[in-house]
Amino acid sequence: MPQTELNPQELPGIPPKRYFTIGEVAQLCEVKTHVLRYWEQEFPQIKPVKRSNRRYYQRQDIIVIRQVRSLLHEQGYTISGAKQWLKGDQGSQESDRYKQVIRQTISELEELLTTCKKPV
Repeated sequence: MPQTELNPQELPGIPPKRYFTIGEVAQLCEVKTHVLRYWEQEFPQIKPVKRSNRRYYQRQDIIVIRQVRSLLHEQGYTISGAKQWLKGDQGSQESDRYKQVIRQTISELEELLTTCKKPV
């Protein structure tokens, strides 16, 4: 499964425990519990263990939920686009976009370097 960038300062760290309740996951991922329930229906990668009518999420579920959150809320994907991304079907269009961002960043860095080298 491809990885997406998460800004570690934004979300709290995942505590070292095996199972998390829906409320804990909602806090760790900064989404509401009803959103988590909806995402469970939409994204088959999110599979909480259900016991006694309660959901228990594992670390891998939290990582996937954070990826979904990043795709939908930060990168502007639609639900269907995020599903495709998680399946790995983002293809060359996604890599072309990243290449363009890298080229632009290199260009900006070269301009900064030129500016720094100019005598005052």
